[in-house]
Amino acid sequence: MFETIEIKDVKVEIGRLVRAVRKQRKLTQSEVAERLAVSRNTIQNLESGKNFTINTLFKALKEFDLLDQVHREILRERKAIEQTKSLY
Repeated sequence: MFETIEIKDVKVEIGRLVRAVRKQRKLTQSEVAERLAVSRNTIQNLESGKNFTINTLFKALKEFDLLDQVHREILRERKAIEQTKSLY
């Protein structure tokens, strides 16, 4: 009936997005790691959807010009929630 989204599934999709953008830009994991001042293993974990911090995620989103889009979506959702009249 209702499909629930698990955190691990979102992390895997984030990793797939980062990997796709990295490959599109013809960058290695090591090159991205150097740009973000993290280890190659950190990028490998991010792309695999495991054991990455929010800071690593935000650094990657900013490096790949995706942070603005995520920020706009968050603001849009917050505004929609604030404008919704409470039933209570």
